[in-house]
Amino acid sequence: MELEDLSIVEKAAMLSGGSEWDSRGNDRADIPSFVMSDGPHGVRRQLGEGDHLGIGASKPATCFPTACTVANTWDPALAEEMGEALGKEAHDLDVNVLLGPGMNIKRNPLCGRNFEYYSEDPIVAGRMAAGLIRGIQSNGVSACPKHFAVNSQELRRQASNSVVDERTMRELYLTGFEIAVREAKPMSIMTSYNEVNGVYAHENKHLLQEILRDEWGFDGMVVSDWGGSNSAVAAVKAGGSLEMPSPGFTSVRELEGAVKAGTLAEADINKRAAEVAKIAAATKLVGVGRDDLLSDDIAKAHHDIARTVAEHSSVLLKNDAATLPLKPGTRVAVIGDMAATARYQGSGSSKVNATKEENILDEVKNAEGLVLAGYEQGYDRQGKPDEVLLNDAVVLAKKDAVDVVLAVVGLDERSESEGLDRSTMAIPQVQNDLVTALAKTGKPVVIVLVAGSPVELPWFDDVAAMLYVGLSGQAGASATVRALTGEVNPSGHLAETWPMQYEDCPSSGWYPAIGRDAIYREGPFVGYRYYETVGVPVRFPFGYGLSYSTFTYSAITATATGVDFVVTNDSDAAGSTVAQLYVRAPQGGVLHPDRELKGFIKVELAAHESKSVHIDFDRYTFRHFDVAANAWKTESGEWTLMIGDNAEHLPLAIPHTVAGDCTPAECAADPALGHYLTGQVKDVTDAEMAVLFGHEVLAPGKPTTFGVNDPIMSWVDSKGFVARTVAKTLTKREAKIRQKTGSPDLNTLFILNMPPRAMSKMTQGMVDSAMVDAIVNIANGHTFRGLGGVIAGFFRNQSANKRTAKELNHD
Repeated sequence: MELEDLSIVEKAAMLSGGSEWDSRGNDRADIPSFVMSDGPHGVRRQLGEGDHLGIGASKPATCFPTACTVANTWDPALAEEMGEALGKEAHDLDVNVLLGPGMNIKRNPLCGRNFEYYSEDPIVAGRMAAGLIRGIQSNGVSACPKHFAVNSQELRRQASNSVVDERTMRELYLTGFEIAVREAKPMSIMTSYNEVNGVYAHENKHLLQEILRDEWGFDGMVVSDWGGSNSAVAAVKAGGSLEMPSPGFTSVRELEGAVKAGTLAEADINKRAAEVAKIAAATKLVGVGRDDLLSDDIAKAHHDIARTVAEHSSVLLKNDAATLPLKPGTRVAVIGDMAATARYQGSGSSKVNATKEENILDEVKNAEGLVLAGYEQGYDRQGKPDEVLLNDAVVLAKKDAVDVVLAVVGLDERSESEGLDRSTMAIPQVQNDLVTALAKTGKPVVIVLVAGSPVELPWFDDVAAMLYVGLSGQAGASATVRALTGEVNPSGHLAETWPMQYEDCPSSGWYPAIGRDAIYREGPFVGYRYYETVGVPVRFPFGYGLSYSTFTYSAITATATGVDFVVTNDSDAAGSTVAQLYVRAPQGGVLHPDRELKGFIKVELAAHESKSVHIDFDRYTFRHFDVAANAWKTESGEWTLMIGDNAEHLPLAIPHTVAGDCTPAECAADPALGHYLTGQVKDVTDAEMAVLFGHEVLAPGKPTTFGVNDPIMSWVDSKGFVARTVAKTLTKREAKIRQKTGSPDLNTLFILNMPPRAMSKMTQGMVDSAMVDAIVNIANGHTFRGLGGVIAGFFRNQSANKRTAKELNHD
């Protein structure tokens, strides 16, 4: 039987999940169900019923470095190699759709999920994601880039409205996705939880149809984030193919009713069902069992790949007096709890049950040429002050038998997690105190920094060297020690700017938004686009990274198709650098940041070798989005091309004339943009913001009456005692568990951030929309009326589910 010949109910049933991780197939049309699974840096194939927060047990799989770390390689080919391994494991673990990569722009360093994302720049994010996607899909498994789109905070993530001007959205927040779609052709894509300019992403026609499908040519499946669908009918109309995990038969009945009422065309259901069926056919696995595990050979080979990726990801941030690499025979004191108990991934849905674990202490102990002079914990993992731990570490460092102190510090498990944004850019104070005390011993202190996001470094001037390893995956410890000893020459470059202090960030005054509307009032001035335009000093500029080698750039020329130059390794050590192309637009024209990255290439050079390097121009190099014309345009005139190894160090520059379709005078920025013209976004007025957005932007106040899309956490202001008590109890519970265990309570955080309407999407059909309305009555103080509605609605819903099940089963 053909898909189109199925009943409306059968086709509608295919548009929502059958369980936490499975789609619904259809036997009559020979359409199998398929399995989806996290994640972006390792397969989290859960056993049993499963959950979407990384809490339950999962099959062992390789934990590769997280996206924030992989991005520091600036090497799409290496990302593709990692993707091939990920796709192979997905295949062998009976997974059809791998939910990743995560590729949202890092708008602010405090976003709790930044460790899952690549960069503050869309060119880096798009190219790295494209590599990973190509690798995953080479195994017949679908990649699923996420979260589309404009998703930048965890607070209220299911009940937040990202308010952003169209040009900034197109140029900054969507370009990475565009590159991934055009270059790698992912078979599926996942929408974000939030609204975008007042419309939920999974039912946003402008995003899903006009941009994703019509402009970029995407022809795959669009799946909601888990619980992220709002209206099943609106989603199908706009281009949302599949809502997950499982609303039971509630959405099926809503879709059937809309077709019967004439408010939804059956042709739209046919389109969406065909998109789901296409994934089922394209990713059908043969000869793989649901309970299969990875073979020992695959696990070993992929551990080695994880190590290779980690080796190319580490970023040398400081190296005074050539402290590194450590010389043979160096006596090393290893200090820090994270040296003995590794932290190599973040918390949440991406958490992988690693096939193997390493730690830096063991790797130093086993490293040829190093002498382990001792180990001390140094600090309490949960940040509790402990003078004994601190003093013991200082005593060890002072010993005559110690040449170098290796301190492993960074962010703990509580700091970086899905569902929770960081409250500060600082690492725990006990660790800052430790590093300060160690530096005062007079011994050279080498820092290994473990973190998925930038942190403040108050002691940076006092240490001899620092190696940033990010969240480096299960083989990160051996990769780290190989870099410290010089067996590997660090070649990573930062894919995001590290500010001196959080207050320097352009959005620090309004992030995260605590109300419904997250207003992106900084416009395009995110990351280096702000710091380099305004001249704000930073700790490390975007693209920064040292090496045991030194490099020079020379002989720049430009043609109509690209830019050419020469890179020379001036040292006696083979090494790699990342050559970066930035452009500066003609003066007096369109509003632009001072410089923008438009291309990059990783260059490997033997000692004293020179190479001629070419970077192509492409559709992204000189374009800007003209909102009035609703079209991409190119500004004519004299552009400046700049080449270097980070956003601040650009030793080569050359003018380049571009023949576009508008002159600077014709597309000159509106003087009423005021402070935006110089990037001074912290001083922007509401009137200037209205010019950027094209309309007045006002954030609503706290709701006086709760609706189905107000999160449970907002019930703390409820008139009703029951709802108020629920919200307060959950808030206290999460804080207590986080304090006790050192890890966030993801279940409770999810509930606090969840709007009531998500209950009908997450409960396997136990709750329908009428019951949600009754629950909202409780939030609005009508406790008994609401409870009565929930109870009555429960029995009505159960009866309706049975009728729908019979219809689907043709009973």
